[in-house]
Amino acid sequence: MYDTQITLTGRVGGDVTLRELAEGRAVASFRVACRPSRYRDGEWVTGATSWHTVKAWNRLARHVAASLSTGDPVVVHGRLVADVWERDGKQQTSFEVVASAVGHDLTHGTSTFARSVAEQVEGPAPAGGAAPAAGQRAA
Repeated sequence: MYDTQITLTGRVGGDVTLRELAEGRAVASFRVACRPSRYRDGEWVTGATSWHTVKAWNRLARHVAASLSTGDPVVVHGRLVADVWERDGKQQTSFEVVASAVGHDLTHGTSTFARSVAEQVEGPAPAGGAAPAAGQRAA
């Protein structure tokens, strides 16, 4: 409820790593490079690149692994999570984004969408989480 939500736009900075875990769970991890650019005094000026680790779980993890390649422009939305530990008596902190949505950034090109086999059989989840009553159309 009080999680910090973050949205990143950038490029995939390397291969997506997919690990299959026990009980059919999966986790994908990848890095996103974000480099801001601003139009200032008649020219484009680029800032320093920041790197972010992203993790996606289960169905999203499998879709990310099947869809993203190094260099792809992406938009990532999710929770910002801090990992805190101690090394040599000093506290260390790293941050990662646990993705709830990932997609190609269409300001840089086009993409073709294909539904997963499960969604083709079950159909998409209705907006708002409730199915329309018999004889009614979904909004």
